[in-house]
Amino acid sequence: MPADLVFTGGPVHTGRRPAGFAAVRGDRISAVGDDPRPVIGPRTEVVDLNGRLLLPGFQDAHVHAVGAGIELGRCDLTGATTVRECLDAVAAHPGSGWLVGSGWSMEIFEGGLPHRRLLDDVVADRPVVLVNRDHHGAWLNGAALARAGITAATADPRDGRIERDADGSPTGVLHEGAMDLVTRLLPPVTDAEKLAGLLRAQRLLHSFGVTAWQDPLLGDYGGMPDPAGTYADATARGLLTARVTGALWWDRDRGADQLPDLLMRRDTLRDSGFRAESVKIMLDGVAENHTAALLSPYRCTGHSGLSFVDPVALREHVTLLDAHGFQVHFHALGDRAVRDALDAVAAARATNGASDHRHHLAHVQVVHPDDVPRFRRLGATATVQPLWAVHERRWTS
Repeated sequence: MPADLVFTGGPVHTGRRPAGFAAVRGDRISAVGDDPRPVIGPRTEVVDLNGRLLLPGFQDAHVHAVGAGIELGRCDLTGATTVRECLDAVAAHPGSGWLVGSGWSMEIFEGGLPHRRLLDDVVADRPVVLVNRDHHGAWLNGAALARAGITAATADPRDGRIERDADGSPTGVLHEGAMDLVTRLLPPVTDAEKLAGLLRAQRLLHSFGVTAWQDPLLGDYGGMPDPAGTYADATARGLLTARVTGALWWDRDRGADQLPDLLMRRDTLRDSGFRAESVKIMLDGVAENHTAALLSPYRCTGHSGLSFVDPVALREHVTLLDAHGFQVHFHALGDRAVRDALDAVAAARATNGASDHRHHLAHVQVVHPDDVPRFRRLGATATVQPLWAVHERRWTS
């Protein structure tokens, strides 16, 4: 039968011998081969590759597209390689009210951490909040600290830490849950801004050949709004040109009582045409700021990081989610978090039996050798990102 679309005039990657064309009918590849003429009809659109290689689209298991797209339209520090470049980028954003940005890298600052005084030197008359590139810490100026009421007397939250000078004064860096002390004060992001962010990120991802992804955080986090409604809206309006699934956020301050909410959200999004069959559980922080959960203490601090979810409760939660057909997407950086996640998957398998839910552990920067073979035995997938798959200078400096 004639194809709707034919790519020809260049090699087509098939995983075996390259083909000379690929034909598409509807949303499926209907044929590959060397001679496209039998599938070209009077209404077939023919795309000449002009000798370029045609590849399948890349699919990414961990992309925060809406939040990333919003940040690309703000003070973007991802290209800054020096402290001066960071400060110049901040100074280039005139105006009043909150100045919000993201993307700074810990490694360009001495000791890995900036100070509020650096920002005060370039912007002192308006509050500044800059999230770092891994989104587990924020850099504030003095005006933002004052607006949030963060002083030497402010206690660290259970799930975060306030960096302090020797006299206890806040330096301007907030880690993990401590970011909520200020991000909850930021102006709300409008629906139009969220949709514009998604479309901005989608264009960028498509330019790199990414045609599908999982957004592993459908919920409010770190000053970014829940993107679920944005995905549903874009799907209904035909604006979402990628295949996307989502992971519903597990509120670590609640327990199994949130299951009915998760089931309702899954059904509501499914009715809109958007799939959210996973639940994201964040177990720890990141090693760079010593909040990743380790089996042994950090040499420089003497503590072993943060566990956001009690491991015994985690086994119960994952068993319950697995029984209701959810795939679980764990954020697990440190070897203690990885072990807790694998123990939870093992508990679910023991209670519910084998399934094809393919629970997966994201980041897995540090894994104890004893736990490596457990991934295969339990059918657990490791989702690894380049940011945490490289040697971090701060670990050994």
